[in-house]
Amino acid sequence: MKKDIHPKNYRLVVFKDMSNDYAFITRSTVNTKDTIVWEDGKEYPLVKLEISNKSHPFFTGKMKLVDTAGRVDKFRNRYKKFQEKRKQ
Repeated sequence: MKKDIHPKNYRLVVFKDMSNDYAFITRSTVNTKDTIVWEDGKEYPLVKLEISNKSHPFFTGKMKLVDTAGRVDKFRNRYKKFQEKRKQ
C-alpha cells in the first residue's frame, strides 16, 4: 500500500440536514467555517446538508421532495435580466 496518500487531519464534525434539523457527528477532514455546540457541550465544526437519509425520498418512502434551497427561484433571479432583454 502507498504511504502518505491518506489525510491526517481527521476530526469530529457535525453534519446537519437543514430541511429537518437532523444532525449526526462523525469523523471527517472537510473544511468548514461554521461551528455548533453538540449535545456533550463541546463545540464542533458544522457542515450544512440540503438532504440526508432522514429527508431523501428513497429512504423515507415519500416521493415528494421539498425544494429547501429555492433552486428554481435562485435560477429565475439569476437570469431575470437576460429574460427581460430577450422580451425587448
